[in-house]
Amino acid sequence: MRIGALLAPPAPRLRLLAGRDELDRVVSGVMTTDLRDPGRYLHGGELVLTGMLWRTAPEDSERFVRVLAAAGTVGLAAGEAEVGPVPEDLVAACERHRMPLFAVPDDVAFAEVTEFVVRQVSADRAADLSALVDRHRALVSATGGAGLDAVLELLGGDLDLDCWVLTPSGRVVAGPPERLSAAERDQLIRAHLDARRRRGPSARARIGAREFSLLPVATGTTPGTRLLSEWLLAVEGDITEWTPKRRQLAENLARLAGAERTRRDESRRLRSRLADEVFTLLQHDAPPDELRRALEASLAMAESGEGFPDAWVVVSAESLGLPDGAVRAALVEALTGEDDRSLIGGGGSGAVLLLPQPPGGAGVAERLRALLAPLEAGLGPEGRLTLGASAPAGSAGGLRGALEEARHARRIAAARVGRICVSGPEELASHVLLLAAVPDEVRRAFRGRLLDKVVGYDLEHQADLVRTLEAFLRYDGSWTRCAAALHVHVNTLRYRIGRIEELTGRDLSRLEDRVDFYLALELS
Repeated sequence: MRIGALLAPPAPRLRLLAGRDELDRVVSGVMTTDLRDPGRYLHGGELVLTGMLWRTAPEDSERFVRVLAAAGTVGLAAGEAEVGPVPEDLVAACERHRMPLFAVPDDVAFAEVTEFVVRQVSADRAADLSALVDRHRALVSATGGAGLDAVLELLGGDLDLDCWVLTPSGRVVAGPPERLSAAERDQLIRAHLDARRRRGPSARARIGAREFSLLPVATGTTPGTRLLSEWLLAVEGDITEWTPKRRQLAENLARLAGAERTRRDESRRLRSRLADEVFTLLQHDAPPDELRRALEASLAMAESGEGFPDAWVVVSAESLGLPDGAVRAALVEALTGEDDRSLIGGGGSGAVLLLPQPPGGAGVAERLRALLAPLEAGLGPEGRLTLGASAPAGSAGGLRGALEEARHARRIAAARVGRICVSGPEELASHVLLLAAVPDEVRRAFRGRLLDKVVGYDLEHQADLVRTLEAFLRYDGSWTRCAAALHVHVNTLRYRIGRIEELTGRDLSRLEDRVDFYLALELS
């Protein structure tokens, strides 16, 4: 802002006493001081507010103003509340040093002047940076260059405005990651997805003492598939309280991030087509040599420069209650940055992933659970994701069998209760695989015959027989360990087990009956 703005509404009511020819000076900040020599704390461009408590004699004015002029101060505002009207010796000193001097009446607080200056300076900076962001957005769109981090760093330095571009899985695309913890990112993503699922354009979130504004990063993708893969711009602060120029800056930033996202998606389009060709060959049981050549062609497009993986893991994914293509878009975004050699194909409500086996034998299923967990907030009341991962396949010839294994694992995941369920290859060797293959009506009938009377008794008598049965089986029929886990006396436990046996006609001392009860509980 120009220092002359202090004389026009809506500025606080000040009187100009000196320096009328210097009102075009640019103010960069404000400082309040009553030190005799504040020079060490001045950096140039400040408006200095003072209560004149440093003045004990007329000659003090000359020394004080000389220090301000040497430090590059652009103006002085003297308050009249403490020592009365501004003395003539201070007016004369300001005239000699060409220093604009304002009188602050005793009914105008310094805080009011400070707030006005800070607000005007921030708005001017925001306008300048908004123009810069507009130019940068055009550059990114035209040339495909990166630069989000540079723009966000500039905003943080010049406006003290922290911003982040985040993916739905919590990856930081741009912004200072050290200023946003993993837990904070998770909460911001969930708040954003919940707001977008309710068709809100933006949201606000409070995490502890910090407040954030969340803006969607729009792209050219199909709207129905966008929610679970859409980037978001998180800005610290409540933008609804900002000036229009500053709000425009945040909106321009979101558009800039959208241009970068569109550029990235365009660069991946060929790789996506190659992935579909690989999965078409895989599903048609193509010869291993032909499949390997297709994989090598796809890997040649990868940016990592890494070689052919020692082993692949196949993942089968399916969505329920989501638009066609949503699950593939969500997985593409969630796995970005994990391993550039990964391939994701499929269409409709399903998708197939081909992932290099992580180093050290890390579990793919566990990693997928962690990556996809934040998406739950965007699934809606009917939405669901189920995924199954195969064991590693060490050759192209083993991928067909791995695909079938992944499909079986996904059926196990689908049989579970939950919005996002992932099963790994270790579960294919357990009874869960057999249960997943049993038709739903048979599963319901089997469970009902064993447990309906027990559940009904619990509801009628406010008992705890089902939980007791689960604990009894978990502790292998040990009376003492089970009673300790339930915090009941052994005699109480014996009474409850006896009641279960009476209701069901089964004997929990027999292995066959224990197995039946265990399977029935697994079907719950």
